[in-house]
Parts: sequence; C-alpha cells; structure tokens
Amino acid sequence: MKQFFKFMFASFAGTLLTLLLLLFIGIGMVTALVSMSENEQVKVKPNTVLVADFSVPVQDRASKNPFEHFDFGSMESNSPLGVNEILENIEKAGKDPNISGIYLELSEINSGMANLMEIRDKLAAFKASGKWIVSYSEGYSQGAYYLASVSDEIYLNPEGMILFKGLYTQLAFVKNLLEKLEVEPQIIRGPNNQFKSAVEPLMYDKMSEANRLQTEKMINSAWDVMLTAISNSRGISKAELNKAADELALSNAQKALELKFVDGLLYKDEILAKLRDKTGKTEKDKIDQITLSKYTNAPKGEVNKSRNKVAIIYAIGEIGGGKGSETSIGSEGLSKTIRKAREDDNVKAIVMRVNSPGGSALASEIIRREVELAKNTKPFIVSMGNVAASGGYWISTNADYIFADPTTITGSIGVFGVIPNMKKLFNNKLGITFDKAMTNSNADYIDVMEPLSPFQHAKIQQEVVEIYDDFTSLVARTRNLKQTYVDSIGQGRVWLGTDAIGIGLVDELGGIEKAIAYAVEKANLGTDYKLTELPEQKDPFQQIIEGMSGETRAKAMLKEQLGSYYSYVEYIHSLSEIKGVQARMPFYLQIQ
Repeated sequence: MKQFFKFMFASFAGTLLTLLLLLFIGIGMVTALVSMSENEQVKVKPNTVLVADFSVPVQDRASKNPFEHFDFGSMESNSPLGVNEILENIEKAGKDPNISGIYLELSEINSGMANLMEIRDKLAAFKASGKWIVSYSEGYSQGAYYLASVSDEIYLNPEGMILFKGLYTQLAFVKNLLEKLEVEPQIIRGPNNQFKSAVEPLMYDKMSEANRLQTEKMINSAWDVMLTAISNSRGISKAELNKAADELALSNAQKALELKFVDGLLYKDEILAKLRDKTGKTEKDKIDQITLSKYTNAPKGEVNKSRNKVAIIYAIGEIGGGKGSETSIGSEGLSKTIRKAREDDNVKAIVMRVNSPGGSALASEIIRREVELAKNTKPFIVSMGNVAASGGYWISTNADYIFADPTTITGSIGVFGVIPNMKKLFNNKLGITFDKAMTNSNADYIDVMEPLSPFQHAKIQQEVVEIYDDFTSLVARTRNLKQTYVDSIGQGRVWLGTDAIGIGLVDELGGIEKAIAYAVEKANLGTDYKLTELPEQKDPFQQIIEGMSGETRAKAMLKEQLGSYYSYVEYIHSLSEIKGVQARMPFYLQIQ
C-alpha cells in the first residue's frame, strides 16, 4: 500500500510539474506574441505593394487582442483593423516613398456602408497622390465592387462574377414564435410613433406600411449613393448600372468586361505578373508586399510631442447602464470617459464617434448630460458612423456640430416599452404556476408572470409619452427647430445622412477625419496637437484571458457558424435584455 501511494503521489507530482511547465511556456508565448504585435517595427522595402483584402470584419475601433483571428499556421495575426487604423495606414502609404501602390484583393466585405464609404474616399485620396490602385477578385460582392470601383484597374477571374443586383433588407419577425410559446409582448408606444418599427417584429408578421415607406426610402437613397460613386469612377451611366442590376448581367465575367465594369479577365498568375511590372520586378523576382495589418507597425515619421490633445471618444454598441464594453455603451463607463476628457486641461477638443442603434432612454440621458457639460468647456464634435439613431442620436444632440456619412442611419426619434407576459408559457408549456401575496395594490409592478393591469399599462404609457416629449423638446432646443417640426420628422422614423442634413438633424456630410479637422479648427490648434483615443483599451494579455471564458468561446463559435445570420441571434438576445423605456431603432436592419 505504501508503494501504491508512493507511485500515485510521484505520478501526481509529475503531472502537476508538467502542467505548470506548459502554463509557463504558454504565458511566455503569449507575452512574446503580445510584445511582438505591439512593438515590432516593420521595415518597408522600396517598391513595396500594400495589400488589403478586408476579409475580416471592419470595425470602428479594433480590439488589442493579438489572438483575435490569429492564424497559427502562418503565425500571423489577421485581427480586424479599425477604421481609424485603416484610414491612417492608407494616408501613411500615400506619403511613404517605399509604397508603390495598393493591391485590393477583394471578395466579401463585412462592413457597414458608412465605414466602407470612408475607406473608399481615403483610397481616392491615395490615388490622387499619383500612386496606383489595382483590384482583383475571383468574384466581387456588391460592397466589394463598390470599394474596388475607385481603382485605376479592376480585374476579374475569367470564370468569376460580380454580384451586382441592387440593395435589399430582410427583417425578421418573431410574432408567430411568441404565439407558439404563448408569450404576450405588452407593447407601449407613444401616440405619434407610427414609424417606431423596433417593436414591429413582436406585433406583426410583416412590415407595416409606414415601416415599408421609410425602409424603401432609405435603401433607395443608399443605392443612389453607390451608383453615383461607381458611375463617376467607371464612366457608366446610372441607367446602365440599373439595367445591369435588373438583368443580373454581371453573373457572366465576359459580360462584365463588355459593360466596362472591369478592365480585364485574368488569372492570379497574370495579376502577379502585372504587379511585378508595376514594381519593376522580373519574372523570377519576388514581389515585395505588406499587408494593411502589418503596415500598422511601419514607421510613422516624426512623433508629435505636443501636449495639446484632441480626444477621440468611441461610443459603440447598444446603450445601457453600467460600465459597458468595447462592443456596448454603458452610461457609467462612457460618462466617466467624457468627464475625464473634459477635466483634462491638455484635451483641447473632443470628437465622439457614435455607432449605436440606441437603447435605454435613461442611460442615453445620463450620457447626454456629460456631453452638455463637456461642450460648455471645449469644442465637442460628433462623427456618426454606420448607425447613430434613437438613443445614439439622443447622446449626440448637445454637440457643437454633427457630421454624418451620406449612408449613416440616423434619426429614429421615438421611444417605446416592452413588458413580456410569460404567464401562459410557464403555466401551459412548462407546467409551472405562481401565486403571490402583496402589501399594496401595485406591489407586483412590473411582474412578467402576469399581464399588466389597465392602471399599470396607463402608467407606462404616460412615461413613454413624457420621454418622447422630452426627446423632441431636446432635439428642438439643441438643433434650433420647432418641437412640432421635430415631431413631424420624428415619430421613430429613420433617415440616411443624405436626407438628415436636409431636415436639420445633422450639420455636414463627412467622416471622422473631417470631424477631427473641424475640431482642430475650432480649438485653434493648427498643427500643434496629437490624437488620443478613449476609453483606454484593456491590455492584450487581459483580453486574451477574458477571451478564454466559455461564454466568449461559445459566442465566437456560433458567430463563425452562422455568419451574417448571427445578427438575428443578437437581436433576439437583445429583446430579452430590454429594461425600462427604450430609445432604440430596429438595429438588426441590414442593407445587403
């Protein structure tokens, strides 16, 4: 028996030592990779080609986690770049004498239209510097072709196609699902919120006429923006573009060439030969190339040591209480960030990048108050990204000036409340019943296991009406408009940036760089400033540890398996998280 315990403990000790050794090796590898990803400076050779494929999601601000989309086969990081880094890298490449041109290898692009437009505009500026842009794909998606159309030369595989068909959006309705589960969504809307379609999926099995009207208006405006850009770049009339889309003519590569959508039908080896020719290489030479992600670590020139700062504050995701995260806005967290920038004497101006479909009305108001206080001390500019609607618009109202991209989805000035009645689900489906004792007549306010009483329903209705009145009054006051007019363009209706500027909801069309330039001008900084991004991101090691949680891994796997359909999972999950009166748009809306 002693021998048994001796060998057992020896085996246990050996296993423990092995695990500890592997743990230390793993920590060492992580630390080395984190250090490498942050600090390794890349040397760019003369006549280098900058390669951009945008195969990973394009975000407003990228995570610092070096293992996000890490390719362990090549030991290279494929982490998504933020729009901020993409724009900075393209501008840097335009001034870099070692960068000969940009090669866009495109197929699908996972990006909102506003972000895509900002990237395209920056590529146009790069081309204007005298350098070339060449695009190639085995098959272009519509968004990919929109981006590629800025190129000097566009090439397609001889057996490839361009999915050019026009825009559409498909909404998911869960009314029938809730009926099967016997869950009653008790919905409270303001009397004038006819366009507030965020709750329609709970009420109907198709779009209301008001929702269809605003949706068709929106996608037609977005389509016109795309057609205008492609027409100007390729010299193809809008009528011809629409004809090609209606006939799905570009499903044939030869037809795409005949219609002048592309400049040639080539295989990959022929494209590589063209790149060699452009960079002065022989057939046997290797093309010097660098990815957009890796180019982030290329030298940026002289470091600006100015004490003056322009703070870029990112407000990304749904709005709720608490601290929030990199993909959600917490009233406590964002308010603290704005306050920090306001109280920092070195911060001379603030630009808030808003990409949010809204959320809690209360949380939105808490953030708005901090925006108001900051505006009273220094220039405060808002740059709207893909979406800045409802609560996202609420937190923007007190800015000195609002920029929106032409395809930014904004407005949605309206509020609603949803209280689920789950009594029949538990009683009839699960066989669970509830009973209660109360001290007062409304002590059970709000109980999801019972329907609202008429009195309770009226109380929530009153709250919704009052908050809508507060919302329209706020917009009227900050935008110098009459409240009756704000109500007429409000009622929950969403607008594209191109339309929002005409009705007074935004001040100017433009991206984040234009907003920064405006802030610099208002603060009279000239060139004596540097940019600082807030809130401060977690260090890479902490993000890696958090990414190892079961919930994070499960979410990542589900997202990978479902692809674009994952947005519907997020939508259903968000419905279950709704608390209080909401200033929210139908954020699951995707223009495709």
